[in-house]
Amino acid sequence: MQVLLKEVVEKLGNVGDVVEVAPGYARNFLFPKGKAVPLTPANLVLLEQEKSKKVKAQEEKRLLLAELAEKINHTSCTILASANEEGELYGSVTPREVLLALKEQKIEVEEKAVTLQEPIKELGVYVVPINLAEDIQAELKVWVVGE
Repeated sequence: MQVLLKEVVEKLGNVGDVVEVAPGYARNFLFPKGKAVPLTPANLVLLEQEKSKKVKAQEEKRLLLAELAEKINHTSCTILASANEEGELYGSVTPREVLLALKEQKIEVEEKAVTLQEPIKELGVYVVPINLAEDIQAELKVWVVGE
């Protein structure tokens, strides 16, 4: 019996997969738990509609991320830090501080998006990569100045 999966079923398939199962397994486990529906033309149409909605939502999200990346590329922020006379910071500037500086500019990104190879330990201007998606990256210019 062919069924259309509505949920991820371990060792069987993912959402939207059409799989062949024993009729008893479908009637006694998959259908009562809402994990699958019988494969019918109506259910196939619903599946195609759901897939197109998901694709459209992903495209919209990518457009928003691309706009955000463009905004970040044209933004710079200043972080005040305590430093000695040689310009070495007493602490360091971490991704969290860069994130807070972005929030002050009213730009919201996830904390894991801010990637520093190592913490910033000296005064100066730095380019910090912001990974918004796998293939969408922005560069933020960060000015670290003494207090």
